Amino acid sequence: MKNAHASKKPSLLYLQIADKAIGIIQSRRLQPHDPVPSEGELAKLFGVSRMTSKLALERLVEQGLVYRLPRRGTFLSGPRDGEPYNGVLPSESKALPIEEKKSKQIALIVPHLSDYTSKIIAAAEIEVRKHDCDLILKISKDKDDEDRCLQRLVDGGIDGIVLFPQGRKTCSDQVLRLKLQQFPIVIIDRIFREVQIDCVYHDHYQGSYQMTQYLIEKGHREIGYTTNSIDNITSREERYQGYIQALLDHAIPVKNQYIHFKTVPCNPSRINESDPEQERFIQENPQMTALMCGDDHVAISTLYTALSMGIPVPDKLSIVGFSDIQLSALTPIPLTTVRQDTGQLAQSAFNLLMKRINHSHEKTITIKIQTKIVERKSVL
Repeated sequence: MKNAHASKKPSLLYLQIADKAIGIIQSRRLQPHDPVPSEGELAKLFGVSRMTSKLALERLVEQGLVYRLPRRGTFLSGPRDGEPYNGVLPSESKALPIEEKKSKQIALIVPHLSDYTSKIIAAAEIEVRKHDCDLILKISKDKDDEDRCLQRLVDGGIDGIVLFPQGRKTCSDQVLRLKLQQFPIVIIDRIFREVQIDCVYHDHYQGSYQMTQYLIEKGHREIGYTTNSIDNITSREERYQGYIQALLDHAIPVKNQYIHFKTVPCNPSRINESDPEQERFIQENPQMTALMCGDDHVAISTLYTALSMGIPVPDKLSIVGFSDIQLSALTPIPLTTVRQDTGQLAQSAFNLLMKRINHSHEKTITIKIQTKIVERKSVL
């Protein structure tokens, strides 16, 4: 009995892999005689032996779903002689149809709901309507939940995904699997440098560089920088690098005491209150005449902190932000900041995604969206 039980395990496993292979064939919308996933690819994707993946492909051969050519690979079968191809896998076609949808469904996953992501969502809705698609919105709670969202969407038959990822050091395993499967996915507002994957993001480096240069052109030389912890978020990292490079290019010394990474993240619900951490930073650096902030929330919090300390803005201290959230124009001293064009971000991302959905296999594309400075009243 024990041996009989053990022999069933690999049998069940290769059947499961065969079913998963069918799912990949359907998700890629392969046409007759297109190559299907190889033994090696299936083994790598699902963590099984090559023998198990070989048995899985042989199962599909037996069903007439695929055929194998020596030294060339495995291919999707075509219709039987005299039988028109209707987009349905042959043989067990009644059980395995590729669903035809009236309109494609596109998912957008964002890591939080804020003024910035709300603008992206609104712009995304406009773009999917242009393509006659439906938008499915997911707000991920954390990194694990992001992976679950991705898997459920793919299992549910979603046509493509635009992902605004959680802060990560590296690309998640789930995103890597989708890339290997050639599933249509576009990353926005982040870069995964260790893997080539389609992405669309604002040019944070150039925006920060230009803002620092703007302050220099206004006559400032004692320019500080403050932000939330970088926390593996490439946008924060690039903004900081843009500030440093602009100082270096203009022969202005980089002073470590003028650079402050907050230990406690800025609380958006309390940005109109004085922040003790920012207060200490400003007190310890009275020579600073301008302060560049990593985002508008930090900038607004710093603005209220300076005013509560009796420091006039911009007469004594100029303060600038990054993002141009709606509140930045409504502060006691309207904030000069860097504007990110969310409409162009969404348009570029969804146009790229539709190319992938329509079987475009050109090399990986990275699109940088330019930013611009919005001048208000916080700089002298």
